[in-house]
Amino acid sequence: ATNAVTIILREGLFVVGLVGYLFWTNWMLTLLFLGVTPIIAGVVSYVSKRFRRISKRIQHSMGDVTHVASEALSGYRVVRTHGAEAYEKQRFERVSEENRRQSMKEAMTRAVSSPVVLMLVAISMALLVWLAMAPSLMENMTPGEFVAFITAAALMIKPVRQLTEINSEIQKGIAAASELFGLLDLTPEQDEGSLIPSKLTGNVVIENVSFRYGDDQPSVLHNVNLNVAPGELVAIVGRSGSGKSTLVSLLPRFYCPSEGQILIDGVNADEYALRPLRQNIALVSQQVTLFNASIADNIAYGVADPDPAAIKAAAEAAYASEFIEKLPESYATVVGENGVMLSGGQRQRLAIARAIFKDAPILILDEATSALDTESERYIQKALEHVCKGRTTLVIAHRLSTIERADRILVMDQGRIIEQGTHQALLEKGGAYAALHQLQFQESE
Repeated sequence: ATNAVTIILREGLFVVGLVGYLFWTNWMLTLLFLGVTPIIAGVVSYVSKRFRRISKRIQHSMGDVTHVASEALSGYRVVRTHGAEAYEKQRFERVSEENRRQSMKEAMTRAVSSPVVLMLVAISMALLVWLAMAPSLMENMTPGEFVAFITAAALMIKPVRQLTEINSEIQKGIAAASELFGLLDLTPEQDEGSLIPSKLTGNVVIENVSFRYGDDQPSVLHNVNLNVAPGELVAIVGRSGSGKSTLVSLLPRFYCPSEGQILIDGVNADEYALRPLRQNIALVSQQVTLFNASIADNIAYGVADPDPAAIKAAAEAAYASEFIEKLPESYATVVGENGVMLSGGQRQRLAIARAIFKDAPILILDEATSALDTESERYIQKALEHVCKGRTTLVIAHRLSTIERADRILVMDQGRIIEQGTHQALLEKGGAYAALHQLQFQESE
């Protein structure tokens, strides 16, 4: 990029100086010489558009190459299990061939553009020499001045060639910049709140909340009303697609309600500043995200100078210290990309330890135990019993056995709360929850 700017400034100023000299020497000959300028401008314009178009295709094709390779490497177990090595090889060859084809188009355009421009300049000079025979054009010029004129015109060939060649790099940069600015121009997350809560008590009130992902999309939540007292454990059950995860995602303002409002400690959630609000909410989901750092760094994620004693206490409360202390470097052990060095249950316990360390008054557990074996689930259930004490907790679960001790259970269907009550009360009612419980009980037998 720096080289391109240097060439543009140096050669561009050189061309401007030469053109000025030509006009000063003989303006009529100069106008004739510059007669091919519109044609050159047309060629450069066409080539520039083609370079930008091809550069964007190359960027996309390189993205496809990287994506296919990443999928094949990260999912190598599935690839080998299904004997799909040849299939993945064909996928990679297909996207690589597309990338090669676009790269060849770019190389051909670069190879042709410069000679075409130079040929037009040469034709212009040949016409200049031929037209210079006219007495009306040469009457005020001496032979020496004419030679100087031709020499100055010839000196323009080198800078014109360099400017034409550097044009490809400039257009590639413009294509890349357009992609970058497209990301920068995306609407940022709305953060119009100004209140900064020090420590919330955890009272959550959801009033007539409806939500849709887009103006042209159907509603996912319909007129939901809910009042959760501080320290209450509320479980949310229902079949997939009933709106459970969407509902809890409204609390940290990952989405904003299309209608209605959410009050936290009596204040509309929109009035809180995003960062302080989210510092008061801990989230543990089924898909645990761990970073390629030490166990201690993952537990104390986002804290600049964490207390080692607090990290250890959080791990013990999450029943994670049992396996951490057996690792070669204990809390300094690097877990690998997304915790690849740990089992599913161990990753989940680290996520719970992270939530305990955060010590937030509101806790959201989104399918935190659905994909675990019995032993891991037993450990995590003990950890959850500890972490839920004194916190407002919203638990989404498919395994009804994990939420029987909840203070209240909500049953959702098609974006609505159709039942709520304690485990025993809902069983006695014989409604949707009782049907789900009976179905799971029969499957377990």
